[in-house]
Formats: sequence, C-alpha cells, structure tokens
Amino acid sequence: MPLWDGRFDEGPGSDMVAFSQSLDVDLRMWREDVQGSRAHVAVLREAALITDAEATTLLEGLDRVAQELSEGTFLPGPELEDVHMAVETRLTEIVGDVGKKLHTARSRNDQVATDVRLWLRTRLGRLRAGLAQLVQALLERVEAEGQAVIPGFTHLQRGQPILLGHHLLAHAWPLQRDASRVDDALARLDACPLGAGAMAGTPHPIDRGVAARQLGFSAPVPNAMDAVAARDHLIEAASVCAIVMSHLSRQAEEMVLWSSSEFGVLRMGEAYTTGSSIMPQKRNPDAAELVRGKAGRVFGDLMALLTMVKGLPLAYNRDLQEDRQALFDAVDTTVACVRICSGIWHTSRFEAEGYEAALQGDFLLATELADYLVRKDVPFRDAHHAAGRAVAWCEARGGDLSLLTADALMQIHAAFDADALTWLDPRGAAERRASLGGTASAAMAPQVQSLSTWAEAVPEAS
Repeated sequence: MPLWDGRFDEGPGSDMVAFSQSLDVDLRMWREDVQGSRAHVAVLREAALITDAEATTLLEGLDRVAQELSEGTFLPGPELEDVHMAVETRLTEIVGDVGKKLHTARSRNDQVATDVRLWLRTRLGRLRAGLAQLVQALLERVEAEGQAVIPGFTHLQRGQPILLGHHLLAHAWPLQRDASRVDDALARLDACPLGAGAMAGTPHPIDRGVAARQLGFSAPVPNAMDAVAARDHLIEAASVCAIVMSHLSRQAEEMVLWSSSEFGVLRMGEAYTTGSSIMPQKRNPDAAELVRGKAGRVFGDLMALLTMVKGLPLAYNRDLQEDRQALFDAVDTTVACVRICSGIWHTSRFEAEGYEAALQGDFLLATELADYLVRKDVPFRDAHHAAGRAVAWCEARGGDLSLLTADALMQIHAAFDADALTWLDPRGAAERRASLGGTASAAMAPQVQSLSTWAEAVPEAS
C-alpha cells in the first residue's frame, strides 16, 4: 500500500498506478533525493525531533539505500510511485520504524522541488563547462586556419571579404553570452525549498537554514507556497537551453553548407560523418544535421513547460509531475549537442585557401571602391553610387571588377586615381577593416585573447 493509504479503504487501480507513476523519469534523481534526506536528518536532529542515535541510524540506512541503488540491487517498482517513496520505503525496511520519522516536517512537494534544484545545479554547471570547451574548440580553428580569406555573406549572398577567424569568432561570442545566462539561472536557482512542507510550512521548530547550508544553497526559499509551486527556474533553464540550441543550430547549418561541394570550405572529420547505403561516394554531415534537428525538441520542451504552468492555481498540482521529463530532455539534449559540436570543430579542417585567388575581381569588392572615394573626401552616398556604376560597367561587358582600368574608373568619377585598383585585393580589403570588432587580424587578436582568458577561467564540471 502507498504511504498515504490512511484515508483510503482500497488502493488505486492498477491502471491508475501505471498512469500516475513517475519513477521511470525521476529515479535518475535518487542521488539528489538521498542527499536531501541526509540534510533533513540534520534538520530534525537540530530541532530535537529525533535523537542523535536515531539520526545515526537514519544516515547509515540512507547510505545503504544509496549503495543498493548504485549497485542495482534495489529496483523499485511502479507501485512506489516516485523516487521519494522508493527511498523512504526501502529505508524503513532497512532501519525499521525510525525510518517513518524521516518525513516529519517535510512533504513530497518540497522534496521534489529540492531534488530538481540539486539536479539542475549540477547539470547547468556541466553545460557552462561544455560551452567553454566549445569556445576553445572554435578558437583552435581560429588559430590554425583563421587567416584564410573567405566571402562574408548577407542574405546568403557574397557581401565583403573577411578572414575566416572573424566568422568563427562570431559563433564564439554568443556561446560566451549563453554561459553568462547559465550563471544567471544558477543564481536564481540558489535557494532551498526543503522544509517548506506541502505549502504552508510546519508547526515543528525546524531551522530551514540547516538544510540550505547542508545542501550548499545560500538561503531557504522565503515563502513555503512559492517553494513548492515555483517552476520559473525550470522554465529559465529550458529557455537558456533553447537559446543555446538556436546558436548551435546556426553553427550546424553552416557546417552542412560549408561541407558541401558547392561551398567546399569545410571537411568534417570521419568521426562525425556517415556514408550512404547506396551511394558510395557520400560523406554526410549527420552529426551537424542531428544537432540542427534536436533544436526543435528543446524548443518544444520549453513550450511544454510554459504551457504546463500558465493556468495552474497555487500551490502544488499533479500537472507539475510532468515538468521533469521536459526539463531533463532539454538539459540532456543541449549538453550532448554542445559536446558534439565541440567534437566536430576539433576534428574538422578548413579548405579555404583557394578563395583568396577566386575572389580577385569579385563584385564583393565593390564596397572598397566606395571607401576609396570616401578617403578622397567624396560623400559616402555619392561614392556608393559611383561604385554601383562601376559594377554596372563590368556587368555590361560580361565580366567582373577585374575588367576595370584606371581610365574606366576616372570616367565613372573624377576622384578615382590609378591606385584605386590596388584596393581591389581581397586580403587587403579584409585587413583594412581594423576598427573595433572588425575582420582584420589586428581586430581579431584582442577578441581571441578575451575569449581564451574567459574559457580557461570556467571551472570544470563535477
């Protein structure tokens, strides 16, 4: 019979047991549940609700439950409903009636709230560490191949020549911001619900600060009803994961594009590509495509959590049992995708050397003509118009900017001199853009240094 059977003459039907149990989802939190129970033993002992001897017995019993769960010798069935009842039931079987005292001054409501916060704290730490490792993987590529000249795109059309490292750094900075969002989520997560009871607190003289300190939280959640009903920290964590996945999906899309024959920029490592069952030449970017696809799953997890809580009255409702599945999936998927992207960047190689010659005379250099005229004190709008006329002149003759001569340029605008042609060099165009955040080598260097310093300072996850 369940631990709440006093009110009922009969237990729930077998279909209800199967329908309502969450053990298959939340058993993965058994370590956190045991950890929370150990802290609650300290709370009860501090309040003289159990003796020192009883506390010792309970702690020893919890150690044994943990050992059995770790070794797989205790396999709780669905009739125990959830991880909390599983741990308490087995504890009581081991230590006897003193095990029944452990639930004094707590509820499953504050237990699950505490377990989730403990679980999430560890996993968000892993996500933050993974993001730092992904930034380092990108910086490795910047160091190794970042000086290659490639086209920069807007609207997926060639825009201006840039250095490859500039593009890769544009992927690294959002990841650093994602890590700061993880830090923000961890800060708001840092409060302990244990001892809040079902929603109204407890008449017993407990000090909830004892549990908070035991579990490494800065303080208890101030309001007992909020302690058990709040799910905004789960939603915030899923939101952080969704934003991370949006950034990873953009990276993945470019991996797919760049590794195609049409772009020919990136060669992904064999560890993250697959072949075809019928076309022997294929080298498919499956890992990147899976990352791109899994972004939708995480977005769905966030929507599920938001929808779940939007109309719930306070305090606890059984609907909230469904929150863990969405949360676990969002966090697990995101952590896995961060690691996969790190692996892809570590094992990929760029093959962009040919672009520099291929971009000679390309229309993406037209802005250089406009900027040259600006240096001659021509207003930018007039300079832009003149550069556009130069493009039209070349198109009319069936070629690109390599057709231009000094005479042709001077006919288009009197401020052009013969040395304007020297501006039509892809690498020179990239290196001229040395303003803060620009694509020039000099502008990239402080970004690399800043990101490297940050990534190295992020602590490794437990």
